[in-house]
Amino acid sequence: QLQLVESGGGAVQPGGSLRLSCAASGFTFGDYAIGWFRQAPGKAREGVSCISGRGVSTNYADSVKGRFSISRDNAKNTVYLQLSSLKPEDTAIYYCAKVQTIYYDCNRWLNSGDYDGWGRGTQVTISS
Repeated sequence: QLQLVESGGGAVQPGGSLRLSCAASGFTFGDYAIGWFRQAPGKAREGVSCISGRGVSTNYADSVKGRFSISRDNAKNTVYLQLSSLKPEDTAIYYCAKVQTIYYDCNRWLNSGDYDGWGRGTQVTISS
């Protein structure tokens, strides 16, 4: 059964850091890219980052480039998103999901409909 579970969210001050985790099960983890998305209140869900199955290729939204870093540990079936230099506008629920296409290399952004296994999300709040 396909399942992804996010954790690691919390409340921090501007300039702070958090590390989010996405624990996956129910599929051959290393064969699939994983994406992180976020949704702020009253706004559409947006793609944040993507990492290929082997971890060789990554992609980031312009709004987080240089501040966020995605990685994965295939031995633990887990993808991480390191959030640094956090801003109030980073406040959102963060979700991870699996790309439906096997061996996808994250070379371009996909629509959220191209992902499955959506978790329930983890809340990130940036406030002074």
